[in-house]
Amino acid sequence: MEQNKAKELFEKGLQALSSDEPVRALSLFERAFSIEPLPVIKSYLAYCIARERGQVSHAISLCEEAVAVEKDNPLHYLNLGRIYLIKRDKVKAIQIFRSGLKHGIHPEIIEELERLGTRKKPVIPFLKRKNPINKYLGLVLSRLGLR
Repeated sequence: MEQNKAKELFEKGLQALSSDEPVRALSLFERAFSIEPLPVIKSYLAYCIARERGQVSHAISLCEEAVAVEKDNPLHYLNLGRIYLIKRDKVKAIQIFRSGLKHGIHPEIIEELERLGTRKKPVIPFLKRKNPINKYLGLVLSRLGLR
């Protein structure tokens, strides 16, 4: 009986998240997790905590616990990557998304990676990317629509 209630709350939380109601989703995931602390619920709970409460470090530790229990579940990598995007650590988020794809193809991970895009090659390839000439020349060319 309790397992069914936790599953029902979790499903409602997923619906709330897809309907862009993260506060409601957070509440539902918290209730589901208190009934049955499954790794998948913990993972989504961590994402909602980071998104709504701004407790990114706590959310990262929760999500990493879920990853440690179920290493082959790409959903955990999706949520952990999204938490790193909230933290504004794009490089780490991309690494985590790619790790998640190693454990299984997940359309939302692919969507996130496509949304983030890939970096273009430096304008002057023999100079480092952070070189001011490369940086500002790239900005100027992109604003002019030539890049």
